[in-house]
Amino acid sequence: MKKNHKFQWAMAIGASFGIASAAFADVDGASLVVNGDLEIITETAAPAHLEGIDTIYSGWRYRAAETQALQEDDFDNPAFVFVDQARDAWTAVEGSAGKSCADCHGDVSSFEGLRAELPRVNAEGKVETLESLINQSRVDDMGAKPWKLSGSDMTAMTALISVQSRGMPVNVAIDGVAAPAWEMGKELYYTRVGQLDMACANCHEDNYGNMIRADHLSQGQSNGFPAYRLKNAKLNSIQGRFKGCMANIRATPFKEGSDEFNALELYVASRGNGLAVEGASVRN
Repeated sequence: MKKNHKFQWAMAIGASFGIASAAFADVDGASLVVNGDLEIITETAAPAHLEGIDTIYSGWRYRAAETQALQEDDFDNPAFVFVDQARDAWTAVEGSAGKSCADCHGDVSSFEGLRAELPRVNAEGKVETLESLINQSRVDDMGAKPWKLSGSDMTAMTALISVQSRGMPVNVAIDGVAAPAWEMGKELYYTRVGQLDMACANCHEDNYGNMIRADHLSQGQSNGFPAYRLKNAKLNSIQGRFKGCMANIRATPFKEGSDEFNALELYVASRGNGLAVEGASVRN
């Protein structure tokens, strides 16, 4: 495993952001097996477009053993309270068209594989996230109001749909029509912002494995989202996590669903190509 460590930079941000740069922790070698039979890939070769990193790891690998264990059984996983709520919402009639999700799509299992390929870019060059596709269907097909992008209804439904792809490798396209948005997301990932003058890469590329505020920094992979965080006891969307990160470095976050965050979500997802979709994960 190679890292492009910038130790002087790590020491500088450590002083202001609580990162302990004395040693880089090795990720544990634990394997994630869900419900006793579904093995989840949490470590694989880095995609070719990443430089200086040979191996990519799910954020699950950086969690404490007791947190890891919560994700190993759906009965113990607190995220599945919300997944079950979404199962009810799937068949609920809503909107002026008098339809439910099931009326158009049948069983939710029809979305097997969808989460593994999202975000994606359509022929018009627009990034499509799972949230945007859900709201498009609600408005256009059901005549219902769109959900708030990080609201409880939305995160529950994205978790339910994500579970249908659980165990499948992330395979986000970055070429062709996706290339301009992907390049935009990459630029944002490496651009320093905020009062702390930091970029995503400073934590999740230069310092993963280091301690920050009594917790290990991960590579910032998005394959586990939406993620149930013990910190706030709810499901969290990836763009909601982007907002939190930007607030932590005292930067003004972009709006959820903006071109900027959509492009960043596409790029971050591509950094995890080859890791498995975890459905609804558990994180600190």
